[in-house]
Amino acid sequence: MVVLTTFAVSLLTGGLGIYLGARYVVGSRDYVNAAITGLLGAVVLVVVGALFGWVPLLGQVLLFVVYVAVIGRRYPGDWVDAASIAAIAWATVAVVLTVLAAAGVATIEVFGVPALDDLVPVVTRSF
Repeated sequence: MVVLTTFAVSLLTGGLGIYLGARYVVGSRDYVNAAITGLLGAVVLVVVGALFGWVPLLGQVLLFVVYVAVIGRRYPGDWVDAASIAAIAWATVAVVLTVLAAAGVATIEVFGVPALDDLVPVVTRSF
């Protein structure tokens, strides 16, 4: 149950971040596309993270490049636009998850956002 809750929160916050980034950078107003992009990003990052995420620095850079590539494939624009969308998405998710963790809502781990799990504090609350 915790895994499903974590996945749902990650999908919603990741989708929100990508939606806000895509809306600002390329003018897209499609939340479904943002959520699908977040889902695809999560799947790709799990695979790439398992293969290369353990490599210091290079692994994290590679994860971010792959994340930008997924966004770039799903939205119009060049690599700079995709990187801008990814940066806005990352910042949005960091803020939302920090607020949720500070509020003590639940244990939050992030799927599909590179290196964010090192930044956001994890808070456990039993219901």
